[in-house]
Amino acid sequence: MARIKGGLNAKKKHNRVLKLAKGYRGARSKQYRIAKQSVMRALTSSYAGRKERKRQFRQLWIARINAAARLNGLSYSKFMYGLKLAGIEMNRKMLAEMAVNDAEGFKTLAELAKSKLA
Repeated sequence: MARIKGGLNAKKKHNRVLKLAKGYRGARSKQYRIAKQSVMRALTSSYAGRKERKRQFRQLWIARINAAARLNGLSYSKFMYGLKLAGIEMNRKMLAEMAVNDAEGFKTLAELAKSKLA
């Protein structure tokens, strides 16, 4: 039986990794062994980054809502609790958007939340 050499498959595997490492500096984009380590780390970091991005956006929205709520005489927690009592189910992304672009609309929500708290 003839011997089968694995050169083609190894070349494909190497090229796949080197393609992912394109743009890295120095040996990280040229040498397979070093490129593989860099790519593995980068893929791990990108997975974690996708999770972290969600946290950061929520943090940003809460900061914006808090700032707008304080301009209307409420803290963030009291504002959110007032909305809950009023039966308004609005996500933080939309509330933050209102806080930035629609101050009048946000003010009416704040007044409604205040009235439900009292």
